[in-house]
Amino acid sequence: MVRKVTKISAELIAAKPKLRVAAYCRVSTDSDEQLVSLEAQKTHYESFIKANPEWELAGIYYDEGITGTKKEKRTELLRMLKDCEQRKIDFIVTKSISRFARNTTDCLELVRKLTDLGVFIYFEKENINTQSMDSELMLTILSSLAESESISISENNKWSIQKRFQNGTYKLSYPPYGYDYLDGEMVVNEELAAIVKRIFAEALSGKGTHKIADGLKNDGIPSRRKANWTATTVRGILCNERYTGDVILQKTYTDEHFNRHYNYGEKDQYLIKKHHEAIISHEEFEAVGKLLNQRGKEKGIEKGNSKYQNRYTLSGKIKCSECGSTFKRRIQGNGNNKYIAWCCSKHIYDISGCSMRSIRDDVIQQAFITMINKLIFGHKFILKPLLQSLKAVNYSDNLFEIQTLESRIEENAERSQVLIGLMTKGYLEPALFNAQNNELRKEAALLKEQKEALSRSVNGEMTVTTEVEQLFKHVSKAEPIDSFEENLFERYVERIVVYSQVEIAFKMKCGITLKERMVI
Repeated sequence: MVRKVTKISAELIAAKPKLRVAAYCRVSTDSDEQLVSLEAQKTHYESFIKANPEWELAGIYYDEGITGTKKEKRTELLRMLKDCEQRKIDFIVTKSISRFARNTTDCLELVRKLTDLGVFIYFEKENINTQSMDSELMLTILSSLAESESISISENNKWSIQKRFQNGTYKLSYPPYGYDYLDGEMVVNEELAAIVKRIFAEALSGKGTHKIADGLKNDGIPSRRKANWTATTVRGILCNERYTGDVILQKTYTDEHFNRHYNYGEKDQYLIKKHHEAIISHEEFEAVGKLLNQRGKEKGIEKGNSKYQNRYTLSGKIKCSECGSTFKRRIQGNGNNKYIAWCCSKHIYDISGCSMRSIRDDVIQQAFITMINKLIFGHKFILKPLLQSLKAVNYSDNLFEIQTLESRIEENAERSQVLIGLMTKGYLEPALFNAQNNELRKEAALLKEQKEALSRSVNGEMTVTTEVEQLFKHVSKAEPIDSFEENLFERYVERIVVYSQVEIAFKMKCGITLKERMVI
């Protein structure tokens, strides 16, 4: 009897399905440096997951600019849980328990929920895989430690800050406008101090904060970080007691739930007199304070009121190419022929100082419509080559170096917390504590400086790439527009530069500048 043998091709054998693995990342602030750090984490997990032939990348979920103590505020974490419920994820990797959740209850609740769904988690730092655990004991202990660590760090920091408040050694996070730091001390910057004196003098003469800000802008005087002078900025200077040489510490505080509040008497405040050299006398400061309070009562304006916020889409966005001033909104014409126009603020106050004429609001809007429609029709020739060249840049080496520096900064912070803990419990002599703490601070400052320098170099290009990509996605799918869309303008345009009554340029947030001729 001849046996019949049938060959089964290897291709017909069902291959073992790959494990769909997702990664979760989180940073606690939304600063540029932290966002680059987030990008470093994302790059790490992409490589980590793709390096395993039995895994396939199911997505990278990341929350930025939020605290790890409140899961309800982490939208990406909640989205990841939803995807797990929809059977899109089999396994999750994350850096540590403290990154995943700093609250024991939340951590266990999330782990149990995922386990019920058949989804397990790998915590890199602790080397824990919830799939291989016989019980929740170890996770309970470690998550409790993470929660305790969060509280302990906060309490130790508070203790350290309180001590510095009490003995007058607390260093302000940054000196106010008009001062510099020199060898750890606040010293007067004579050039900027003259501006502060001018602001107080003009306020005492009866000028409002808006007029003071306009005068500073028109005279081309730089503000802190080269930002625009505003009424709010001026008011902040006029209400800052530090210009008298005194300092009030603990104006705000953090509660046990990690929420920040203004201190209205819930915590002690500390007044340090003659902390540094004064720019303004106490008499001037108090006189200005009375004027501001009186003017506020007369107008019925409370602190923090939004009365003076920009009310129009183009407010603060139009710049003069001739003098650099901001354009202001005006109603021009007479009777039935009135129309909205934008005028150079310097030209308004001094025609000889700037010759730029006003431009109509509807003409600007039409130029924007034309510009967007050109991008919609020609995005393949305008944006696509730019996007391809930006994406070709490889940041992996820099991102790896940033991640290495981050790890070293974390280790330094952990050593610092141990040191503070030993000091608070009386196990360490003050002299030894100060010596070791100073060394750690020097090391932390150097590491932070290196990381920030590297982050700034990477962040600029990454931001441009993201903005170009977002604009490309929009215009590649959008239909031509026939009316001005405020949301579209605010999303993609950083500012408008006016060259003449017939030519303006739209400086886009992605870095490109597009000129348009206007039809009057």
